[in-house]
Amino acid sequence: MATQTLSSRKTGARRTTVAMKLLMASTGGLFVFYVLAHMYGNLKVFAGQDAFDTYAHHLRTIGEPILPYAGFLWLFRVALILALVGHAYSAFYLWSKASGARSTRYAVSAASRMAWKSQTMRWGGVALLLFLVWHLIQFTIVKVNVNPDVKDATIGDSPYALVVASFQVWWVVVIYLLALAALGLHLQHGVWSGAQTLGWTNSPRARRTAKTTAYAIALVTTIGFALPPLFILFGVVD
Repeated sequence: MATQTLSSRKTGARRTTVAMKLLMASTGGLFVFYVLAHMYGNLKVFAGQDAFDTYAHHLRTIGEPILPYAGFLWLFRVALILALVGHAYSAFYLWSKASGARSTRYAVSAASRMAWKSQTMRWGGVALLLFLVWHLIQFTIVKVNVNPDVKDATIGDSPYALVVASFQVWWVVVIYLLALAALGLHLQHGVWSGAQTLGWTNSPRARRTAKTTAYAIALVTTIGFALPPLFILFGVVD
C-alpha cells in the first residue's frame, strides 16, 4: 500500500511538472508574438510623428464598432496579464522543484552546480518584470515625462513626442538597453526550451533548427528594439 501511494505521488508530481512546462512554453509563445509585434510598432518611429501616432491610434480602434474604443487593446492586455501570471507561477514552480532535487542529491555543492543559463533566466526574468512595470508606467499608465528639457505641453497627447523626449535622456536609454540584453538572453533560452517541451527537437536537424530560430528571434528582437532609442539619443530621429 505504501509503495503504491509513493508511486502515485511520483506520477502526480511528474504530471504536474509536465503541465507546468507546457504552461510555461505556451505563455512564452504568446510573449514572443507580443514582443515581435511591439518591436514592429516601435520601428514606426522612423516613419515620422504622423505615422507613429496614427499607428498608436489605430491600435485602439481595432474591432470597432463591435468592440468599444480601445476594447481589443484591453482584452489583449488582460490576456497578457493572465499569461504573465501563469508564466511566472510555472517558472517558480519548476525552479523550486529543481532546487529541491539539487539539495537532495548534491547537498553541499548545490549552488556551484546550478546552471548559468538557469540563473540567467531566473534573475533576467525578474529584471524584465520590474522593467515592464516601469515601462508601462512611463508610456501607458501615467505617461511620465522624464526629460527636463521638454515641457509636458509640448508632448501633449502624442505618443511619438513622449517616446522621443524619453530617449533623449541618456540614462533612460541605458536602462532600456540593459533590459534588452536580459530580454535577448531570455528569448534565446526560452524559445529553445519551449521547442524542447513541445517535442520539436527530436532529431539533430530539428535541434539545429530550434537553436537557429531561438538565436534569430533573440537577435532580431534585441536589435529591432535598440534601434529607435539609439537613433533618438544620437539625434538622427527627433
